[in-house]
Order: sequence, then structure tokens, then C-alpha cells
Amino acid sequence: MAADTELSPHGNPFRHLVVLIPYIWLLMFFVAPFLIIVKISLSETAISMPPYTPVFDGFATIKDFISQLDFDNYLFLTEDPLYVDAYFSSLKIAIISTFLLLLIGYPMALGMARAPTTIRPLLVMLVILPFWTSFLIRVYAWIGILKPEGLLTLLLQTLGIFGPDEQVQIFRTDIAVYIGIVYSYLPFMVLPLYATLEKLDGTLLEAAADLGCPPMKSFWTITFPLSIPGVIAGAMICFIPITGEFVIPDLLGGAGTLMIGKTLWTEFFGNRDWPLASAVAVLLLLALVVPIAIFQNQQQKS
Repeated sequence: MAADTELSPHGNPFRHLVVLIPYIWLLMFFVAPFLIIVKISLSETAISMPPYTPVFDGFATIKDFISQLDFDNYLFLTEDPLYVDAYFSSLKIAIISTFLLLLIGYPMALGMARAPTTIRPLLVMLVILPFWTSFLIRVYAWIGILKPEGLLTLLLQTLGIFGPDEQVQIFRTDIAVYIGIVYSYLPFMVLPLYATLEKLDGTLLEAAADLGCPPMKSFWTITFPLSIPGVIAGAMICFIPITGEFVIPDLLGGAGTLMIGKTLWTEFFGNRDWPLASAVAVLLLLALVVPIAIFQNQQQKS
């Protein structure tokens, strides 16, 4: 009886430690850095190192502390059309990219889920195979493909679709950004969809076919509604990081490609305006709180 009590999870004094570890991790590497960013966003820009005046220095009472808070950075973001356009442009690119990812990833995931069981591990491996290569190298590879004298132009000229003097004008445009985003984030859409579609009961489709339901109708009435949790999970996993994407628009986009991640980098390292850049980052996080909450709620239900 004593041994059973010692091995019981209810009698283990360290059982709470397992639950605390992820919370401690989030506290150290998410909450604490975020609070530092909020602190900097309420500071004033200064020519110094670091380039801002700390807001938490030199106060003795709560009244003095409140009087030192500076919300001018947030007001400036709402008044300057550059930042407003950057936010809306980032949301537009993220929404369109997520829709394209769903349009391409869903048939792939459905094909993988309906493939013979023996080859499914191979198909999953092929989907995650790009992760074995550096993300930066994969984006640079698209530069060699999409630039005017790149491989795409050479292929079209070889096939006779383009003349010897014609070139593909895709590089440094929004189209190139969409191509890079869809390629880079496609596995993040396919894997959650595949995990959901693989668990669907195939007898439901067989019963629908026996009752005379056409395949397309059975897809929209049975398969797709049951795969909604995977659709939401894949969409959120892709939408959230795409909104703050920096590398792809910087390498593949042009001067007219406006995304908040690129603007954030410019403010931090180009203009060295840390308080304003921190305010941009805080507002970006707040803009993503709603989809993050939806994703977490969906994960709890599934």
C-alpha cells in the first residue's frame, strides 16, 4: 500500500512542477520581453545608448510614475498614414496568402489522408523535407528563380513562350512575395489539415455513396465540415506569423511592398527610434490577440 501511494500521481509532490515548466518558460521568454517592449514604447527617444529615456527611473509615487508615461508614440502611429497603411497592407497580404495556402494545401492534405497507409509516412516526410534546409537559403533560391534573368525566364524562353529578349517581371513585386510566403508556409497548412482529415471516419462517405450522394456533395456536406478544426488551426498557424513577416518581403518584395515587419526593422535599426518601434510591435501583438485567442479556443475544443 505504501508503494502504491508513492507511485500514485496524486501523491507525487513534483507533479505540479511539470505543469509549471511551460508557464515559467512563457514568463521568461514572452511575458518579460513583452513588458520590456511596453516599457520602451512609453519612453522618449534620446541620442544615447540605449537610444531612449527610461520611463521607470526617478519616480517615488504612483502619481509621479503616471506623469512620466508618454503615449505620444502610440498617437503618432495613428496619425501617420505610413504605419496605418503598413498595418492594413500586412493584414491584406496575410489574408490573401492564408487563402492561397488553404486553396493549395487542402487538396494536398486530402490526397495524403486518402492515400494507402503504407505510403503516408513518405508523403509526410516529403512535406516536411524543406525544413531540412535553412529558411533563408530557400528564400534566396527564389531570387535565382524569379529575377528577370533567372531560371523561370530561361525556362519560358526554352519552351518558346517568351522571346529571346523577353523576361519575367515578377521579382521585387507583391506577386513574388505571395509566391515566397505560400512556398515557405505551405507545410504549416498541410500538416494540421492532414492530421484532421486522417482521423475522419471513411464509413460516413461510404454511407453517403450508398444513399446516392455525389462525391462533390458528400465532400461539402461531410468531409469539409468535419475538417473545420484543421482549417482553423492551419489558417491561424499561417496567418499569425505572416502578418509580421520580414525576411520574405525584404528579399523578394520591392519598394512598394509595405509590411509592418519591414517597417519595424527600419525603425529599430535604420532610424534607431526604439520607442516608436516598440509601440509598433505592441500594436502588432494586440492586433493578433484575437486570432491567437480563436486558435487557442479551437485547440481546446479539438
